[in-house]
Amino acid sequence: MKAVHFGPGNIGRGFIGLLLSQSGFEVTFVVRNERQLNMLQQKKKYIVTLANEDKDKKVVSNVSAISSQHRAEVARAIAETDLVTTAVGLGALKHLAESIAEGIELRLRFGVRKPLHIIACENAMDGSSQLRSRVMKHLSPGSKALAEKYVAFPNTAVDRIVPIQDGSDSLQVTVEAYYEWVIDKSAMLEGFPEIKGVKYVDQLAPYIERKLFTVNTGHCVAAYHGYLEGYETIQEAMEDEGLKRRVVSAMQETGRLLTSKYHWEKENHSTYINRMLDRFTNPLLSDDIVRVGRSPLRKLSLNDRLVRPALQAHGLGFDIPHLTSAIAAALLFDHKEDPEAVSLQSELKLRGVDEVITQVMGIPQKHAIHPSIVSRYHEMRRVYGASLRASGS
Repeated sequence: MKAVHFGPGNIGRGFIGLLLSQSGFEVTFVVRNERQLNMLQQKKKYIVTLANEDKDKKVVSNVSAISSQHRAEVARAIAETDLVTTAVGLGALKHLAESIAEGIELRLRFGVRKPLHIIACENAMDGSSQLRSRVMKHLSPGSKALAEKYVAFPNTAVDRIVPIQDGSDSLQVTVEAYYEWVIDKSAMLEGFPEIKGVKYVDQLAPYIERKLFTVNTGHCVAAYHGYLEGYETIQEAMEDEGLKRRVVSAMQETGRLLTSKYHWEKENHSTYINRMLDRFTNPLLSDDIVRVGRSPLRKLSLNDRLVRPALQAHGLGFDIPHLTSAIAAALLFDHKEDPEAVSLQSELKLRGVDEVITQVMGIPQKHAIHPSIVSRYHEMRRVYGASLRASGS
């Protein structure tokens, strides 16, 4: 079996590529970085180290690489593959669509009629669906009709913490031992190649929201509060008992939403929360706070990890003081090397917090949680004002 994977970053190598290789796929990475491309082409393997006590090592072999600039090679690889996956970031999917469409066109021109599954392994509710809409725009009418029959874009939920690496080896990667990869089976075609370690479900939404509202929410609550307190890593922040209580409380707020919405057993979800907290405090990981907090505009958007659960929980009548506090903390994320953080602070200065909450988060001033966020924002500015001014906010 063959797989083409766009994006050999830490998630691409340490999670998606690893599981595909362990399932017997020959993995071809589509690569932008020339040094990484040359190393993959020369070595045809790399090592994944698990952040557990034994520091277990997994050798990922039988891999190859193609430059993303060589569109004809990429198209031919897609024409001959059984599976296409991505791990490039949601915003970068638009740059892959034309290349993937060219591969589908060539595949159909060769007369290949076996099913092709294209899975966007991104932090999003509907990453594969978004990629599908972009790819379809580049297909000819005849190919589009055939693609409807032979090409599927099942959505997925992926979860594995991959911290910033030491940089000594651009191929070797360290990841946590825990992972979860869930794929919407109802959107797959008959005869799809099964990936070992993947959970196939008929309803994906509960798994995506459980991950997004628990792992991603908790992680960024720790990051934004930890950033204001001056911590460098998530692990350091979680050693602060007061900060840890804020993280737990926010996860409990999203937990009330999830258990109510999906009729889950509260005890089971509480166990899940505790397991996620163990991941955040794993002493064998060093997860940089700036990495987790980066791109605050995206993370504060209407359908992402903070605003979406806050609005849904409020809509069900639940109190959400810790979610609104986390949103306010995110508004104060002013890291000078993060373009989105710089843009956010510029917008706050230019338009004011009320307008930013309305425009960036989609929360109008008349909404009940709007003044709560504003109040917490101003309160935090008073508390952390000196450090914010020192960082250039």
